Amino acid sequence: MSQTSVKQKKKNETGIRYSKESLDGEKRKESEKSGARLSTQGSQELLPNTDSQGYLVRNQSSRTSRGQPNKPEIEEPRSRSNSIKVETPDSSTTSRTSSASPSQHDSPPPPPVPPSARQSAPSQPSLQLDSQPPTPPEAQLTSRRRSSKQHDTLESKLETRIDSRSHSILRDCRDSKQREYPLTPPMEWKSYSQRRMLYPSNFPMDPDCLAESHQHQQREEEEDEDEDEEAYWESLKKFYEKVPSCSRPRPPKPKNAITIAVSSRALFNMMDARKIYEEEGLEKYIDYQLNNENVILTPGPAFRFVKALQHVNARLRELYPNEQDLFDIVLMTNNHAQVGVRLINSVNHYGLLIDRFCLTGGKSPIGYLKAYLTNLYLSADSEKVQEAIKEGIASATMFDAAKDLGYCDTQLRVAFDGDAVLFSDESEFISKEHGLDKFFQHESLFENKPLAQGPLKGFLEDLGRLQKKFYAKNERLLCPIRTYLVTARSAASSGARVLKTLRRWGLEIDEALFLAGAPKGPILVKIRPHIFFDDHMFHIQGAQKLGTVAAHVPYGFSQKYNP
Repeated sequence: MSQTSVKQKKKNETGIRYSKESLDGEKRKESEKSGARLSTQGSQELLPNTDSQGYLVRNQSSRTSRGQPNKPEIEEPRSRSNSIKVETPDSSTTSRTSSASPSQHDSPPPPPVPPSARQSAPSQPSLQLDSQPPTPPEAQLTSRRRSSKQHDTLESKLETRIDSRSHSILRDCRDSKQREYPLTPPMEWKSYSQRRMLYPSNFPMDPDCLAESHQHQQREEEEDEDEDEEAYWESLKKFYEKVPSCSRPRPPKPKNAITIAVSSRALFNMMDARKIYEEEGLEKYIDYQLNNENVILTPGPAFRFVKALQHVNARLRELYPNEQDLFDIVLMTNNHAQVGVRLINSVNHYGLLIDRFCLTGGKSPIGYLKAYLTNLYLSADSEKVQEAIKEGIASATMFDAAKDLGYCDTQLRVAFDGDAVLFSDESEFISKEHGLDKFFQHESLFENKPLAQGPLKGFLEDLGRLQKKFYAKNERLLCPIRTYLVTARSAASSGARVLKTLRRWGLEIDEALFLAGAPKGPILVKIRPHIFFDDHMFHIQGAQKLGTVAAHVPYGFSQKYNP
């Protein structure tokens, strides 16, 4: 430290040590000394100025001399060791030596010089801060004014830039809140073969790549077609499930169902078409059916019987939703396929649940009866019925009623004759060959011997099996099936064997009517069955005249006596 600074320090300590005015003068003198030193060295840099928050503000005057604008920089607060403090006169000397010029902060410190280089290098006079000669007062005043002016200019510029910067940041924030940027979807990855298809057609292409692209495109098209088809059927299924009028129950499985085969002439009235066929031939008959395929056919003799069967199915589905032991109606006819459209239109018009058709085109349908697992065959052609009886299939020839009587729509009513229908014709043979006395003796002698079964015994068993399903649900009084036995036998002489035979078979008959040779027509009018089975034509004709739909069973010994 120089002698001048030591003397000045001692003078201040002994003089006005604790005076505020002396402290301000000391600060002023120190700033004048530092300004004089900087002017002596020829540097245009200023002492570092700090703002109110302790940040260092630099003035790079050396860069302005090269044509560059002044750029104030804001640095972080300096450390405790480098910060400028004004506490006591003792600390002022330390602050002068520790504070460095702005040029020292901008450039890194020079590397240390080895001792050998120091000795070899020429000695240069070193300029220390404490050893500088005093600066004239005029130079101190000029440098002070210049530094204060530059300091004020830098502060104003810095405040202006900070204000403009803050305003621009706030404006950008407001704009970003108001502005809505669209979200760009991610790019879908595509294989080389897919991207290759986007190239121009005249661009040369590798054959292997072309084949691969075609195969890939074909696979995608097939997958799209499969997906579209599945979606179509799924939507169609949902559509039909929502529409009650289009809901149609599925037909039962043939192995579990009671199959009733009905001919077209038994189900519908086709007398006019039959007359054309017999008089004008097959071609005219087909033309007539084609020209009238949109004309609905009128109901035939078996129509109400089929409707009653469907009602039984509906009741069973209510009690047993998954029931398969149901009636399944099959339309069995020797008509040509061209006539099928009119039959389908008529079936749909009346709401008949007939899903299986058999159109043989003039060929006898008897060969298909066993394939369809037929339990009962009803037709208007007696020759085909006889063929079916010979094949061991329960069959009957339908005859329409001469009068239109009202029938019960909520209960299936079936009436059976006894001999040659439910039972065999052995008793019929004895009565025809040996008379009634021998017949009565035979029946009393073999009262406990069950009769042999007839052609309709299986159908009665099917009806009894379905009845028991309703009985299990406490529906005996409301059962939609009711069976009748209408026989010419006498109850006193031959009725016991009939009832014991039904008991031995495990079958129940709801009503048994023994007429002892009286006409059956009046009794049938009271019963009003949907169908009445008998083996004698005079009973069929009597029932037909009084308005009962009758079905002739051509079976047994008595058929040779029938006209």
